[in-house]
Amino acid sequence: MSCVRRLLIVLLGIIVLVGCEQSETGNQSANTDKVGLPVGRGFDFYLLALSWSPSYCAAEGKRANQQQCDTGRPYGFIVHGLWPQFNSGYPEYCVKNASRVNRKIEQGMRDIMPSNGLIRHQWKKHGTCTSLTQDQYFETTRAARERITIPPGLQNTGVYKRVSPAQIKSAFLQANPQMKADGVAVTCDRQRLREIRICMTMNLEYRSCPKLAGRGCKLNKVAMPPRRES
Repeated sequence: MSCVRRLLIVLLGIIVLVGCEQSETGNQSANTDKVGLPVGRGFDFYLLALSWSPSYCAAEGKRANQQQCDTGRPYGFIVHGLWPQFNSGYPEYCVKNASRVNRKIEQGMRDIMPSNGLIRHQWKKHGTCTSLTQDQYFETTRAARERITIPPGLQNTGVYKRVSPAQIKSAFLQANPQMKADGVAVTCDRQRLREIRICMTMNLEYRSCPKLAGRGCKLNKVAMPPRRES
């Protein structure tokens, strides 16, 4: 083989490698939004579920997760999960034998998701359906939570309350002016407030979701058990 031919083959190989490198970089930038937040794929929007922790603890009793409900854990609204949704239905458990959540991620999320079991379950059931890595999914979950302002009257509830779901929804809409009235739902069990569910775009902007919003609590009033200060 002539020296010229060998040189041409080497140059061609370099060109191919550079092209692949540029393509991979392009894919990475296309997978983030304008502020650098990772953007998922394969679904239509997110549902952020904020759970009133005292209601979960009261409803579950002895079966409740002790990391979340033990004495001296004064949690109010916590992140139940960030759930990918289709316009009709939702995906779940998209990866068989999903890898365990990294311990550093668990430790870093406990201020807003105060149970390792909850964190692991959310990754297996919902995170695996976002096309995001563990780091990206929980980064996005935190970013979604940080978009929400909890109404002042619902932040430090140290006493038992009964309030209407409409009042709770109105308080969230007032505290978050860009939130869509048909993009948020208040859920309950037979007597207690359970969750606030908020629909968000892939870029974590508020969006409408009339079907989901219409499935809110139908009770006239719901109980809000107090936070457990000690």
